[in-house]
Amino acid sequence: MTDWIGILKEQTTTGDQMGREVPKMLANPDISEAQVKTLFAALEKQADFAEKLRLALEKFGHDFPVIKAAERLEERYADLAASAAEKLKAMRK
Repeated sequence: MTDWIGILKEQTTTGDQMGREVPKMLANPDISEAQVKTLFAALEKQADFAEKLRLALEKFGHDFPVIKAAERLEERYADLAASAAEKLKAMRK
């Protein structure tokens, strides 16, 4: 049986780390457009995974606090992806 709670905890730890690292990366004046594109793609992939994780947790009947934590993780990755998209947009001006 899949340990959905364990996956959520692991992903939340990674999401917290990304929440600290991504703004630093995007603030680096030497970051290239290709690096921002790669970062954006990776963040989008993580947001999609977090959504699938949330859906699985809902499907298997986990309680509200667990679902809420998965939603926060999904939102964190979506927000980080949006910040990468904004940086990319600014670089292309």
